[in-house]
Amino acid sequence: MTESRATVGVVDDDASVRRGLERLLGSAGYHVESFASAREFLARGDYDRLGCLVLDVRMPGQNGLDLQEVLVEGHHDIPVIFITGHGDIPMAVRAMKAGAVDFLPKPFDAQALFDAIERALAKDRRRRLDAGVRAGRPAAGDT
Repeated sequence: MTESRATVGVVDDDASVRRGLERLLGSAGYHVESFASAREFLARGDYDRLGCLVLDVRMPGQNGLDLQEVLVEGHHDIPVIFITGHGDIPMAVRAMKAGAVDFLPKPFDAQALFDAIERALAKDRRRRLDAGVRAGRPAAGDT
């Protein structure tokens, strides 16, 4: 999976935020799949298709931190980038301890988001490579 064709999942209950992220990330060459809620995201399944997940913290029903917990408990190692307009230090600490790549306050700088996505995708590539090696497939460059 190359960065330019990586699929970035977006979960945010605000339709205008989702549309804005779809346009922004699409203009940077990413394929974007967006979801209006944690429930909608979880119902879709097939999480392995995503290179990373951009996740809002505060959403009605299941919040972003709870969704991250479900993914971790289910051993779905999707790199997560949190975005929030209402974050605080305990939220950020909880997210980072659970493995989040970044925790960005809204409004965020587009470049900060792109940088976080690149770090998340690099983490995903390492995970996929490690999983392939453990499964007995040769690492890149091995013959």
